[in-house]
Amino acid sequence: MAFVFRGGVRPLVLNRLSFLSLKAVNSYYSIATEFNGSAPPSSKYFSVQCSPRVQYRITPPPPESRTLPTTLNGNTMLLITMDTASEVGNDSKLSVMYYGEKTEVLGKAVVHLTAVEISLDVDADRDGQVERNNPNKGSWMWGPNGHGAILLVNCDSEHTYGKRRDSECAEVTRVSDLKDMSPMVLRTSGPAKLPEGYKLTMHISQGDAESVRVFRTRSTAENLFYKSFVKDYPLVLGSEDLSKEVPYLGGNAEMNFYVEGLRFPDKDFEGLISISLSLLEPSSQGFPETPIFTDRVMFRVAPWIMTPNTLNPVEVFVCSTSDNYQFLKGMRRLVENSGYKLKVCHEYMNRGDRWMQDFPYDVLLGPDFGYVTRTAYNVEVSSLDSFGNLEVSPPVIVNGKIYPLGRIIIGVAFPTATKGRNMTKVVQDFLWAQKVQEPIALFSDWLLVGHVDEFMTFVPAPDKKGFRLLLASPDAGYKLFRGLQNNGHGQAKMFDGRISVKDEILSDDKLRAENNYVQSCIDWNRDVLKRELGLDDDDIIDLPILFHVMEENRAVAYYPDMVNMVVLGKNLGIPKPFGPKVDGRCALEAEMTSLMEGLGLSCTYIDDFASYHKLLGEVHCGSNVRREPFSFKWWNLEM
Repeated sequence: MAFVFRGGVRPLVLNRLSFLSLKAVNSYYSIATEFNGSAPPSSKYFSVQCSPRVQYRITPPPPESRTLPTTLNGNTMLLITMDTASEVGNDSKLSVMYYGEKTEVLGKAVVHLTAVEISLDVDADRDGQVERNNPNKGSWMWGPNGHGAILLVNCDSEHTYGKRRDSECAEVTRVSDLKDMSPMVLRTSGPAKLPEGYKLTMHISQGDAESVRVFRTRSTAENLFYKSFVKDYPLVLGSEDLSKEVPYLGGNAEMNFYVEGLRFPDKDFEGLISISLSLLEPSSQGFPETPIFTDRVMFRVAPWIMTPNTLNPVEVFVCSTSDNYQFLKGMRRLVENSGYKLKVCHEYMNRGDRWMQDFPYDVLLGPDFGYVTRTAYNVEVSSLDSFGNLEVSPPVIVNGKIYPLGRIIIGVAFPTATKGRNMTKVVQDFLWAQKVQEPIALFSDWLLVGHVDEFMTFVPAPDKKGFRLLLASPDAGYKLFRGLQNNGHGQAKMFDGRISVKDEILSDDKLRAENNYVQSCIDWNRDVLKRELGLDDDDIIDLPILFHVMEENRAVAYYPDMVNMVVLGKNLGIPKPFGPKVDGRCALEAEMTSLMEGLGLSCTYIDDFASYHKLLGEVHCGSNVRREPFSFKWWNLEM
């Protein structure tokens, strides 16, 4: 005696007699029975009778004029279906009578049938509920009319002490950790137990094993607010277990599973993960079980998404060092006046690193705050791999194409350079693999540090565009300084009286030549940004900033780089430039304030000269901001 399931959501089980040959076909909710070679010798005709819940269809269909019994030939197939699950085993049957001549009975086959409903379900319509048997659950499609389940990378930590990312721990230790996983439900309907030797097995491919783990609950009903332990959520699938038997509960039952993402999309991982559930049938003694029914679901891992300056801040982060008191004082004032929270990473936390853009992750790691790293093995990294060289634009429309999550911006060597510095390939590959914020590569290797945030940023604007691109501009700087001289302020001095506009700036031919070169580099990037972000000149504001070229023809800001700012809603934290004073007011601050006031933005100037500027960084390099996420759902992108 054997049992056969056909593939589909509600498979059919057949208990058959020895001379009736059955095989599964890809017809919904059915089994095809082959007669050729299975009927008694000399059989020419057959007839069929079945229980009320069983339906059948003969193929090829007999002529309509034919009366029973039906002619039997080498191509005759019987398609058997049932429309409800069985309550007990063998509760339905189908019989086939074989004839030599129309009245000569040669044999009879009785098939006892058991129907079991098995459905592995996910939230394929993305409404927050795991619906029953969504027809699209086994595939994934982008767009507002798309489908497919979503999976988070569990890269935060639910622990306060001895912290490590939850994805590094192959167990569930807190109920709160389940909220970072995607639900999956096994729904079954049928008799109290499967026939002897049959079993349900969940499995993943070897290729997906390093990207996902699956846990299950031991109970069919659970309270997520009640404390649970590791034993309550056993690991089902992971890198060590590609396949594992799962219980068949019998009757009408549901079993909850929790799917955990372990890695973001990357060059070698598109982000799609399939999980399958198979019913296995025992084979002959000494042989492994064989699958007779498989149901499959598909997830896409949520991409790593950057948040632009135009999104509302939630929390601001800075590092405390032995020499940055003035900087911290200014940042505290700015953040408090803006109404946001400030998180200070003290020296014992930040490992002596003041550059908050590079993220002291051991301190910040916690519930709903995780991180991702990429390691460039056997490759020399450069300062272009720091995260001042990683920005993102606000949402834009470019030649009719919508980028509702903006576009990532990185800095690299000039396209024709043969020995320039570049952002490490593993990081670039990672950024491109996220798909939802298609990167733009700018030329930043002309800078000594090499970060795009040294010459550009974005600020919010009240008009339809919603933002302005701010660019450092030596031309704007010289225009401002010439204006001061023409208005009789040529002897106004910068840096608290040490450098005059006329004698040390406008009369320095070498400095002017250096800034001509810098301006040409920025202009090249300006053209790229206009093209790739769909900008007009009216969307760009030039800030008066000069540079000084040092070794290897690479530049640094001549005075604190005002474009390297922190944006907190309508409040800007800007490096104090220590420009020439006219009537007791810094001319650079006055110009900057005037430009930003036109956008309804308020400027706070922060003294970072000694603790950041002299170390080749500014306010933006020394701070980081957690912002509200986009309201736009990334999976609604048209790809």
